[in-house]
Amino acid sequence: MSRTRIPLTVIGGFLGAGKTTLLNHLLTEARGQRIAALVNDFGAINLDRALIASQSAEAIELTNGCVCCTLGDDLTDTLIRLLESPLPPEAIVIEASGVSDPWRLAQVGLADPALTLNAVLVLADAHALPEQAADPLLADTIQRQLRAADLLVLNKCELPDSLALQALRQWLDIEAPGTPRFETTQARVPAQLLGMARHTGPRQPRLGQAPRLVKPVDHSRTFDTWALEDAPVFSARALRALLKAMPRGVLRLKGLVRTDEHARAELHFAGRHGSLRAAPLGAASAPTDAHDTLVAIGLQGQLPVAALNTALRAAAL
Repeated sequence: MSRTRIPLTVIGGFLGAGKTTLLNHLLTEARGQRIAALVNDFGAINLDRALIASQSAEAIELTNGCVCCTLGDDLTDTLIRLLESPLPPEAIVIEASGVSDPWRLAQVGLADPALTLNAVLVLADAHALPEQAADPLLADTIQRQLRAADLLVLNKCELPDSLALQALRQWLDIEAPGTPRFETTQARVPAQLLGMARHTGPRQPRLGQAPRLVKPVDHSRTFDTWALEDAPVFSARALRALLKAMPRGVLRLKGLVRTDEHARAELHFAGRHGSLRAAPLGAASAPTDAHDTLVAIGLQGQLPVAALNTALRAAAL
């Protein structure tokens, strides 16, 4: 019986954007999920010393079950060691170097059958980005990173004044059209937005009944969450069409469902990209009522629950 695919998240962005700070937050607040982080220099991660269980030249093991490994020259070898370990991680995060194209690293998640690409998250320094993008020596790197993003995080938003920040938003509307954005300070991106927080909300009505929202416990001032449980059998073709024309405001949609092509299928949407494919054997053979669940996440007040409910109802057989 095959294992459930492990979600892979790539964190990109130019030097100083806040990638390492974000990764530190994720490792410190893993909330019971075993995360393996691959970084160029884990010595730069400011981990709480009380959280470190052991440390070597190549890895740091944390008391919460997470591990931080150096990102060597051969990414494939590093991933194989993680995947073949007796207790493999539940999620893998790669911090790309500040001058690299994060989409190239993301190809690993698309190619390895043991992995599934969760999202490409790109951070940008809201204060420095205009100058970086105008620099002819940096512009190409900045553009490649922006194009790679499933979700663009504008960090350090407390630094520019309101007029500069608004001008930057308008520039991004042109340079990165259709890419969802999240504005923050100190790189505080909730694990929920990255698909690294388990859904614990109450059961929701069946498809077609009046939609209700579940407010996330830790980030209720930031996000709305909608969960559909006891989902019906869907048309795979209709779901794929939905992934290409997702209602605006849906940052994430994920879950395990039944379709006319699969006993169980993994549905995943993050930012701009989505996929629908057969679930591993372990998930496919699970009891029906244990896995027919979809969870959607959006910014508070912007999650189009009614439109999503209508689209899913239309996709049901």
